Amino acid sequence: MIPAPSQPARQGKGRSRNRVKILAAAKALFLRDGYDGVNLERVATQAEVARQTVYNQFGSKDAVFRAVMEHHWSSLPLGDLSTRLEQSLGSDGDPAGFLRQFAEILLTFIEDTDQVAFTRLVIAESRRSPWIAEEFYRVGKEPLTRALTECLRRLHETGKINCPSPVLAAHQFLGLIQEFIIWPRVMAIGPDVMDVPPFDVVVEEGIATFLDRYGVRD
Repeated sequence: MIPAPSQPARQGKGRSRNRVKILAAAKALFLRDGYDGVNLERVATQAEVARQTVYNQFGSKDAVFRAVMEHHWSSLPLGDLSTRLEQSLGSDGDPAGFLRQFAEILLTFIEDTDQVAFTRLVIAESRRSPWIAEEFYRVGKEPLTRALTECLRRLHETGKINCPSPVLAAHQFLGLIQEFIIWPRVMAIGPDVMDVPPFDVVVEEGIATFLDRYGVRD
């Protein structure tokens, strides 16, 4: 016979399920009503748990919001970058292939999550609460930029690119891509105002521009 889960194990699973429910409920409320429009009582009601459960797991609305941001950014698979990089470091690999796959990872994250709505929320709330923008950067943009920086550093060290300032280069490449794939959406700029090129055109032109500056010439 398979032994029944112990009491602590059952409690741990229940706590984990509640946490997921709370984070999903809180995210929906924050995106709809803004930071000031949400309290622990409303989060508990939306998550269908007791208010004390929310308080016991997080302690405050600030902590809930921080956890929501961490959970949101956790779906960005930064670990995949190492795999893509190893392919680009091989004899048949090339920096363009790595940058192309990096852009695809970023686009998938933007398309599959509430990144646009979340960015709008952070911009709106950070004027009154600067810590929100700082935390959003700390748990998301900073790790993303750091991961790309390390990959560019390795490409430089192995002679694939000539990039002595990978931090600057990482920000530059992100700017080339995000200027078209996220900021027009964040600002709700429609096609009647700005003609946004297709994603593949944006990426290929961004890669060409980047490698024109940092590519290794024979």
